[in-house]
Amino acid sequence: MTNTLTRRRARWSNARLLWSFVRPYRGRLLLSLLLGLGVTAASLATPMVTKWVLDSVGTPASIAGPVIVLLALLVVSAGLGVVQWALLGALAENVVLDARRSLVSRFFRSVLSDLHTRPTGELVTRVTSDTVLLREAASSSLVNLVNGTVSLVGTIVLMAVLDVPLLLSTLVAVLLVGALTGSLMPRIARAQREAQESVGQLGGLLEGGVGAMRTVKSSGAEEREISRIMGHADDSARHSVRAVRTEALAWSVAGSGMQLAVIAILGIGAWRVSTGGLEVSTMMAFLLYGFGIVEPITELTEDVTRMQAGIAAAERLRQAEEIRTENVTVGAPVPPGADGEQVITLEDVAFSYPGASVPALRGLTAAIPRRGHIAIIGPSGAGKSTIMSLLLRFVSPDRGTITMNGASYESLAIGSVRQRIAYVEQEAPLLPGTVRDNVAYRHQDLTDDEIWAALGAVHLDETVRRLPAGLDEPVSATTLSGGQRQRIALARVIAAQPDVLLLDEATAQLDGITEAAVHEVISRIAQQGAVVTIAHRLSTVVDADTILLLDEGTLRAAGTHAELLAQDEMYRELITALKIAAPSETEPADTSRSLPECHAPTP
Repeated sequence: MTNTLTRRRARWSNARLLWSFVRPYRGRLLLSLLLGLGVTAASLATPMVTKWVLDSVGTPASIAGPVIVLLALLVVSAGLGVVQWALLGALAENVVLDARRSLVSRFFRSVLSDLHTRPTGELVTRVTSDTVLLREAASSSLVNLVNGTVSLVGTIVLMAVLDVPLLLSTLVAVLLVGALTGSLMPRIARAQREAQESVGQLGGLLEGGVGAMRTVKSSGAEEREISRIMGHADDSARHSVRAVRTEALAWSVAGSGMQLAVIAILGIGAWRVSTGGLEVSTMMAFLLYGFGIVEPITELTEDVTRMQAGIAAAERLRQAEEIRTENVTVGAPVPPGADGEQVITLEDVAFSYPGASVPALRGLTAAIPRRGHIAIIGPSGAGKSTIMSLLLRFVSPDRGTITMNGASYESLAIGSVRQRIAYVEQEAPLLPGTVRDNVAYRHQDLTDDEIWAALGAVHLDETVRRLPAGLDEPVSATTLSGGQRQRIALARVIAAQPDVLLLDEATAQLDGITEAAVHEVISRIAQQGAVVTIAHRLSTVVDADTILLLDEGTLRAAGTHAELLAQDEMYRELITALKIAAPSETEPADTSRSLPECHAPTP
């Protein structure tokens, strides 16, 4: 009983969501409904006018009048139908557009921890595939359900006017067909829902497999990935075929049942005409209604089927609404900072990822000076990436306080904090668009000179000049290497001139010469603001003004490279692990090697 009530509430909730997409266009929907009723009225009047034509045959009355009326009904019905379908078509596309706009807005404004629990491919499927299922369900199906019901009721009423005995035989057929068809609807809805769920899972696996194609191929796992992905494709096809078969059965029951009813009407009507109990014109009009009643019943069956598919899609869209969103404008702007104070402080900060057995950070206290280069190092799971997420407000601490320019993060607007911080991920993904779009991504009003200066700072200006379209070359069409793409991401933040620059080891894929140039850029930025780097290479550590050594979510030690090398055993182990000697006045540091990559779980 509880499960039944839960399912009913879920269906009602999905139906409300479906209506929420239609509500802004209810005026157009009402007009479409009225136009459809006009078409239905013309269709209902046609058999009666046909009877009028037949009754006029062999009488002094002219048949010109009823024939003109028939032609007028045809013209009116066609004209109203064209306007109605054009209106419904535009309405349906607007519904799809609104649904996509709602989903895209929610995804890009989401809390990252909520978004990252869902495969990217599945999210894409909800925008591209599920929204299409709303098209018919949220527009023409609603109108056709009303029109079909009016047409069916009107046909039955006019049949009663013509002949009650024939009507009774027709009603028996209608009720039997309705009962059989209605019993198939839950199966159709379940199959539609399962098919869409399989499509979403397919999208998620496909996105992940394509993104890791190099790993797949180098591991000889092509067939295994194909088998995994096609397993969900097979599931979707199986559920879709089951839905199609059930729909075909429902349509066949509806159509065949009504055809049998027409045959019965013809037989009974012919017998009654032969006995003088029924006029030929009346039987012909009744037959026209009998043929006509097949159409509304079939359409009602199809419309109910489309509604079931739309409700199944609405359920998946409703699940997407469970993703929380950020409001980046609520709160105060970051106050101006003063020389001598820390730009960011963390006081007794603790944070745990959902489901994690141990905290990522536990009582961390640290400070980032207004100027200078800070390197964060530590073993895997020490909390380095978590600090980046906290500084960018991707997550909020479970305990403790983070401040910027002396103001608590909790009182500041998220957008205001992020405007002061630039971030380069370790893999430094490029955004769809041109080289210009990527460099000017944070500040779209940059001049070409400023863009070229930023590219020159990372030794990439000559490479970009050699591209066919230069700055306007689409990044997807280029043969830029991983290191070159990372340098474009660096050029983006260099042009932004942020108060705080966060780098997740931005020199990881660079050659030695370019790495030295990037370090020069970082040093220049560090003279004007703060640069915080998760360090995986010794060169980053050596160049840093201050090194924060993390261990198990706490700050183990802080100091320069020489100070930590002399004072901390763990730091010496991290350096010695790669057999790199400490730099001396007579022996320069080997900056070509890198520390082991250490990552905390990303939210």
